[in-house]
Amino acid sequence: MSDLQAESTEVLQRLIRFNTVNPPGNERAAIQYLDDYLRAAGFETEQLAAVPERPNLIATLDSGAPGPVLGYLSHVDTVLANPAEWQHDPWSGDVDSDGFLWGRGALDMKSQTVGEVVAAAALGHSGWRPGRGALKVFVVSDEETGGEVGARFLTEQHPDKVRCDYLLNEGAGAAFELDGTRYHGVCCGEKGIFRLLLRARGHAGHASLPRNGENALAKLAPVLSRLAEAQPGVTLTEPPRQLAAALTGTPAGDVDADTVAETLKRLAGVDPVLPALVEPMFGVTLAPTMAHASDKINVIPSEATLKVDCRVPPGLGPDVALAALHEVLGETAELVEISFSEEVYGYLSPPESPLMDEIRTYLRKHDAEAVPVLLPGYSDSSWFRRAFPELIAYGFFPHHQMPLTQVAPLVHSADERISVRDLGQATEFFHSLARTLLA
Repeated sequence: MSDLQAESTEVLQRLIRFNTVNPPGNERAAIQYLDDYLRAAGFETEQLAAVPERPNLIATLDSGAPGPVLGYLSHVDTVLANPAEWQHDPWSGDVDSDGFLWGRGALDMKSQTVGEVVAAAALGHSGWRPGRGALKVFVVSDEETGGEVGARFLTEQHPDKVRCDYLLNEGAGAAFELDGTRYHGVCCGEKGIFRLLLRARGHAGHASLPRNGENALAKLAPVLSRLAEAQPGVTLTEPPRQLAAALTGTPAGDVDADTVAETLKRLAGVDPVLPALVEPMFGVTLAPTMAHASDKINVIPSEATLKVDCRVPPGLGPDVALAALHEVLGETAELVEISFSEEVYGYLSPPESPLMDEIRTYLRKHDAEAVPVLLPGYSDSSWFRRAFPELIAYGFFPHHQMPLTQVAPLVHSADERISVRDLGQATEFFHSLARTLLA
């Protein structure tokens, strides 16, 4: 076991033992622990908070010379966990005989916090300083509920404190194989969130007389059926276009809906789970998640609503979301009134950059290739990209032992765990990246 693997394993165990389920978060103790850890390594540290018990840490190792600023971003809040559903206590940090470290946050994303922090601290303790520019470590609160007092607060209220040229955060890095080649995704952007409210109207009546009224809830049935049967067609942006090109050998300029279908077919031949993880990158997704009608069981509802979680490729807006909804609903769209309950644009970083070059070089040393991907969900990178349009921000935490099909189902799930070998190798990556990019 390398020194970095042993150190990162111990630090992750300690960090998992801080219960930072959000809400309420209560990240202060975890943030203070990391603050002390980085300050001891020579970093200048500062905590900024919109809410006293939920601070955000900024740690800086500066060269004193002009140059790029490399930011390592992570969050320490987690989603909830029910211990009754776990084989190990979710706040134990147990390491089993197979070399897996268990706990809530082991993948999302205290492991990346630890990989970045331990790598940075090791550099500081060694006497290394950037040859130019600066290394900044951002550890934030509140990502799991939108970043209002975390990344959003920092980028909107303290932009000069967190401005950077390159940023690494969560979003990708677990591997999959195709035709003998191992690929690691590098997340170049997050999809936008355009949540839809569909409202059907009718006339109330007593439920004992089903025909004496017009049941608004029943009007939602064909709408739900359409949403269950189909997703919108392909809407390509550059990262998934390059992904399909790499996996099929097609020139990127020639990638179309047929290429996407071939990509998904080939991935299904490797593992039936893979298409479900990759397909959302290629266009708009629509997922009905919440319905409401009558508040009393004996009253025929005069109004029924359906909430649909809609995710749109980065750079595209509500017009694309509406077009996708009408594409799927067809004539059943006439049964409902359509409005937006939330509109959040997604942002994109170019897939080609000096940072991508460094990631490719690292992966090729491990006989693997980098491919650009999109995160179907949302991350704090979007707040940084919105604040700093020229920023190159990627999501990347390399997993060499645990494949994508193992990592993805464990995020936000019971029995979340990480290979300590993956943790150690990722820490080594963050350690070497700063040395080369800031030389």
